[in-house]
Amino acid sequence: MRVLIVGGGGREHTLAWKLAQSSRLEKLYCAPGNPGISKVADCVDIAADDIKKLKNFALQEKIDLSVVGPEAPLVLGLTDAFKESGLRVFGPDKKGAMLEGSKVWAKEKMKEWGIPSAGFAVFDNFDRARSHLSHFYGGPVVIKADGLAAGKGVTVASGPAEAEQALYDIMIERKFGDAGSRVVIENCLSGEEVSVLAVTDGKELVFLPSSQDHKAIGEGDRGPNTGGMGAYSPAPIYTDDLAKKTEEQVFRPLLKGFNQMGIDFRGVIYAGLMVAKDGFNVLEFNVRFGDPEAQALIPRMKSDLLPLLEAAAEGNLGGLQAEWKNDAAVCVVMASRGYPGNYDKGIPIEGLDRLEQSGDRQVAVFHAGTAFKDDRLVTSGGRVLGVTAWDSDLPGALKRVYNACDQIKFEGCYYRRDIAHRAL
Repeated sequence: MRVLIVGGGGREHTLAWKLAQSSRLEKLYCAPGNPGISKVADCVDIAADDIKKLKNFALQEKIDLSVVGPEAPLVLGLTDAFKESGLRVFGPDKKGAMLEGSKVWAKEKMKEWGIPSAGFAVFDNFDRARSHLSHFYGGPVVIKADGLAAGKGVTVASGPAEAEQALYDIMIERKFGDAGSRVVIENCLSGEEVSVLAVTDGKELVFLPSSQDHKAIGEGDRGPNTGGMGAYSPAPIYTDDLAKKTEEQVFRPLLKGFNQMGIDFRGVIYAGLMVAKDGFNVLEFNVRFGDPEAQALIPRMKSDLLPLLEAAAEGNLGGLQAEWKNDAAVCVVMASRGYPGNYDKGIPIEGLDRLEQSGDRQVAVFHAGTAFKDDRLVTSGGRVLGVTAWDSDLPGALKRVYNACDQIKFEGCYYRRDIAHRAL
């Protein structure tokens, strides 16, 4: 098969790394890709949101399957455009992508379909939103920009001053652009988060193992949210009983609702859950593999990924299942100093060659924000690398991953040293 991956981050490198191992693969392309991806695929200089050029390339190269990594092209309608030209795509159409593209839409559908979620209110006016904060009596509250904000549009405010500042940043300063034209103000839930992903053809579900993301920049989950500073799998809090309830109360009602709306969802459904002693709620939905959850999940996959993605895109998952290793896996994100705010680019990265030569076959380094400059590998993003290791148990995986991180150097490098602290 000839496969095109759309995107150029750590998630896409992980997908490329796994798909390159498939015996069914004839040719692998990635647009735009990155230096790490270039080792396993032909990188094409087309932006992930340039739908017209991507479609023309897929037609020209007779691509059998396109796998969309990031959410933005899906929200823009890449799948719709490709399908109109007879191209197979793993990823939902524009209607289905609204589940992530609009937090307002998602919250309203969860309420309509009886999916457990926090109480909420929606505002398109700053003064009315600010006035609503008085309902929380000075306690914590969650402020969310309605649209896409690269995983950074959510603030868990500890009190009214922080909440009002978040509203101001989103609605007045437009920190996240048009994504801030509306906000969702939610009750703040307590408990422990877990990420649950399933591949679907719109009818059947193939669940991936559980994982847990670390959103906050600082250790102890302090500081502003990021796109994710690390992840591990499996998450002990996600028991068999909880898995059964999640399928019955979240995923099945969601697919039923999609079918009622005529949405043929073929891709990944990602549910972020908040688990407490008295039950659970859905924090958010995403319509693609998580980043960095994919970096912790996919290396645990024993079976071939390509047939699973192809069957979902064809609407024919049937009885297909995936096989998983019993290993634990941990991904640690190495970031640029200043992220998720301003940060420098073009800083040389050292140590990767030495790490590769060490011969540790239970470590993989996935490129997220890297580039070549004068034939040297340099930083080009806030999240630079995702270092993943796996072992028979979590302590072993952690020892491997932090040993690997310590061998990689670039000026201003920062990474959390408490990934998986809840599981430990």
